[in-house]
Amino acid sequence: MSLFNSDNHLLQLAKSGYRLPESLQKYASALDKIYPVIALVLAVIFIFMAQIGGGIAAFLILIPLSLWRSGHLPTLDSLLTPDTGLESAILLIFTFGPIFLIVWAWIFLFEKRAPWTIGLERRHALRNYLRGLLIGLATFGASVGILAALGCVAFEQGDPRKQGMAALGGVLIILLGWMVQGAAEEALTRGWLLPVIGSRYTAMVGVVLSSLLFAALHLLNPGVSPIAVLNLFLFGVFTSLFALYEGGLWGVFGIHAAWNWAQGNLLGFEVSGNPVNVTLINLMEVGPDTITGGIFGPEGGLAVTAVLLISSALIMIMKNE
Repeated sequence: MSLFNSDNHLLQLAKSGYRLPESLQKYASALDKIYPVIALVLAVIFIFMAQIGGGIAAFLILIPLSLWRSGHLPTLDSLLTPDTGLESAILLIFTFGPIFLIVWAWIFLFEKRAPWTIGLERRHALRNYLRGLLIGLATFGASVGILAALGCVAFEQGDPRKQGMAALGGVLIILLGWMVQGAAEEALTRGWLLPVIGSRYTAMVGVVLSSLLFAALHLLNPGVSPIAVLNLFLFGVFTSLFALYEGGLWGVFGIHAAWNWAQGNLLGFEVSGNPVNVTLINLMEVGPDTITGGIFGPEGGLAVTAVLLISSALIMIMKNE
């Protein structure tokens, strides 16, 4: 069966919600046609609401924490660029975690379906999540392997307190932040937006539009380039295909978390243009930016492009076996 079949489990979950009463059925076709556009706009609004509300809550925790640690009030810039793994985890959890609450509230109140219908069924949840973690580590590891084979990776000397075993505690703590951040982005784009669009048009349209939105949400990141935008789109396609293949989100939750964590806090690269403050191994890119990604990190280079294309192709092949 094709990944894009209308009977895909993830799409069927999106169809489980409330339908218009008979008196309004004559408007159903028109509403179904425009709902994907509404959903795209809503997705942006949901993220904006989460970032503002969650950011305020995060600052209420980070300000006294920073005051206790440094002895003086932090600036807005320092709050947005945390100095420790704990502070980074708090910022990630509070600015992305509310996306779950907003999406769940929307589908419960307006789509009249249960929160778990975005692909959060409990069956095989732990197994699928752990498998996703391994795939995320493997795929990003393959990208770094390509860079290393081309001589485009070197060790970098940084603050000894923020790298190596001295940073292990912070590296482990921030994993919790990436787990929430990655899961929240996947819940919005692959768990809600993709099926909502795919169930009304086709799964292919859902994959393309949700991946385009995912890429667009990173357009203001530092160092963004055309290759970076392409790779963000391809990452969206890859995780979309995997979600359709698995019929749920647990696997892509793991993939997204492991990808970002490995990229930033295991290996020391920028994550979508954002530097990290603690890392187990401190690597840097050397060589042409088109391959390495430059200041955007490996996600902005052709090594990652190759891995994402191959990974997406492998999912298609496995599904058709």
